[in-house]
Amino acid sequence: MKILISDSFDPSLPGKLAQFGEVFDDKARLGEAEVILIRSKTKANRDLIDQAPHLKVIIRGGVGLDNVDREYAQSRGILVFNTPEASSVAVAELAFALLIALPNRVVEGHTSMAEGKWLKKELKRTELLGKTLGLIGCGRIGREVAARAAAFGMKVLAYDVVPVAYPAITQVDGLEALVAEADYLSLHTPLTPSTRGLVNAELIAKMKRGVKIVNTARAAVIVEDDLRAALESGQVGGYATDVWPSDPPDPGYPLLHAPNVIMTPHIGASTSENLLRIGEQIVQILSQQNL
Repeated sequence: MKILISDSFDPSLPGKLAQFGEVFDDKARLGEAEVILIRSKTKANRDLIDQAPHLKVIIRGGVGLDNVDREYAQSRGILVFNTPEASSVAVAELAFALLIALPNRVVEGHTSMAEGKWLKKELKRTELLGKTLGLIGCGRIGREVAARAAAFGMKVLAYDVVPVAYPAITQVDGLEALVAEADYLSLHTPLTPSTRGLVNAELIAKMKRGVKIVNTARAAVIVEDDLRAALESGQVGGYATDVWPSDPPDPGYPLLHAPNVIMTPHIGASTSENLLRIGEQIVQILSQQNL
C-alpha cells in the first residue's frame, strides 16, 4: 500500500503507518497513492481525485469533510473517512478560551500594554457566571463546550436539528428562540447547504443586543458583511473566530478589520495531544480495511 501524507500530522505518524506499506509526503507522487491523508489545507476535490488513479482511501484528520468531494470519491469507489472523535477536546478548549477572552478584554489588555498604555479604568470586564450560552449545534464539540460552561455557572441552551440528551444542556425548539435568550453564542455546526450563511442579518436582528459570538465551526456559516455591520452598530458586542474562508484569508476579508473581533489562525485542532489521537484513529481505520 502506498500512503501519501499531504498535510501536517504528528511526526510519529509515518513510523506508525510503516506496517501498512510505503509512506511518503511528496505530492508529486500523488498518482501512485492508494491512500491519501489530509487535514484542512489539501482539498480532495474532483481535480485531485482525477490525478490519483490508484486512490482507494481518503482520510481527513479532523471533524468536517467539506474539503472532500465525497460524492465524486464514492462514484470512483474511493472510501472516505474522518476522525471526529479525536478533535473534540482540542476544539472545545479553544472555543472556551475565546469565550473567556471576549468579556475579559484579554486581547485589548495585552495589546494596549504592549503599546505603553495603562487602561485599568477603561477596560471594563463582565463575568460568565449566570449568563446564558446558546450552542448552535450540540455534537461532540458542543457537548464538551457545554460541560465547561456549566462549570463556570452558565446556563446552557442548545439547538440542533438532531436533538441530543446531555445533562448540562437544555434543548430549545427553534433557532430563533435560542438566539433570543443567549448572551453568548458558540457555533458548532457542519457546513451544509442549510447552514451556509445561517448567521445573517435576519437572524442577528433577533439576537440580544450586545451578544457575543464564538465560531470554531466554519467561516461560511457566517455572512461576513452582515456580521461586520452588526459589530459596527453594536448589535453584536464581540466576535471570536478560529475559522476562515481560506487559510490564510484574503487581506480584504471584512472581519479582519471589524471592531471587537478576536482572531486565531485556524489552530483549533492543533494540539499535540489531538495530533496523536488523530494518528491513532488513522491507524485504526487502516487496520480495519482490506486493501
